[in-house]
Amino acid sequence: MSDLEARLALDMRALGLPAWESEYRFHRDRKWRFDLAWPHLRLAVEVEGGVWTGGRHTSPTGFEADCEKYSEAAILGWRVIRVTGAMVKDGRAIDLIQRAIGAS
Repeated sequence: MSDLEARLALDMRALGLPAWESEYRFHRDRKWRFDLAWPHLRLAVEVEGGVWTGGRHTSPTGFEADCEKYSEAAILGWRVIRVTGAMVKDGRAIDLIQRAIGAS
């Protein structure tokens, strides 16, 4: 679990959000995992690190791989909330997650 994921998990625990699974494998044939997931809600959170530093998610190959992963997740009925480090730190991530859980 990355530092950002750990911080988000701590915030979610403090707010009493429903239990989630970390590194949840959602696809039976591929090794794809969600950072955080509520399988019974088909809700996942992906913390996208390295947005401003040229991390894997912003490289052409990484971006294309993420597109395939998130498209397959959508086909399987998953809602994926993607957040950045800044969103974790300023509370926008928690707001999105609470709204998504409330809409389930």
